[in-house]
Amino acid sequence: MNAGKIQAAGEHGDYRLKFTGDVRLTLCNSLDQFLDKMFKDPGFHSVLIDLTQTEGIDSTSLGMLAKLAVQAKKRFEYVPTIVSTNPDITRILLSMGFDRVFNLLETAEFEAVPLKEIVCETCSEQVVKGHVLNAHRTLMDLNERNREAFSELVKNLESK
Repeated sequence: MNAGKIQAAGEHGDYRLKFTGDVRLTLCNSLDQFLDKMFKDPGFHSVLIDLTQTEGIDSTSLGMLAKLAVQAKKRFEYVPTIVSTNPDITRILLSMGFDRVFNLLETAEFEAVPLKEIVCETCSEQVVKGHVLNAHRTLMDLNERNREAFSELVKNLESK
C-alpha cells in the first residue's frame, strides 16, 4: 500500500478533502486543524470527501470523518458527501454506519480544483492519544455495533 496523504481545497465555502493511499492516525492532528479552520469559515456550506484513491483507512481516521459529519449536521444542518469507488472502503463505511451521517456516492464528477497536501505535523503522544480517544468515542456514538467494537479500546485509553 502507498503511504497515505490528505489533500484539501476550499473556496467560497465549498471544501474538498481527498484521501489517497493508506490513511492512518499520523495524519489526524493535521486533519483536525484543517477541520477546525474549515468550520470557522463563515461562508462554509459544503464539503466533499473523495476516497476514490484510498487504499486503506484506519478507525481513527474514520472517527475524524465521523466527527466532521456530526459537526456539519450540528452546526450547519448539512450532510457531507463521501465518494468511494473501492468496494472494500465502501464496505467499511457502511459497517461503521456512515450511510446514516453522510451521503455516500459510488461515482461523481469533480471540478478541476487544485488541491494542496495537508502536511503531517508531528505532535506529542498525548495529543495523538486524545485524537484516537475522541475519534473512537465519535464512532461509538454512531451505532451499537461500533460501541461494542471500540468500548474496550476507549476504556483502555481512558485508564492510561
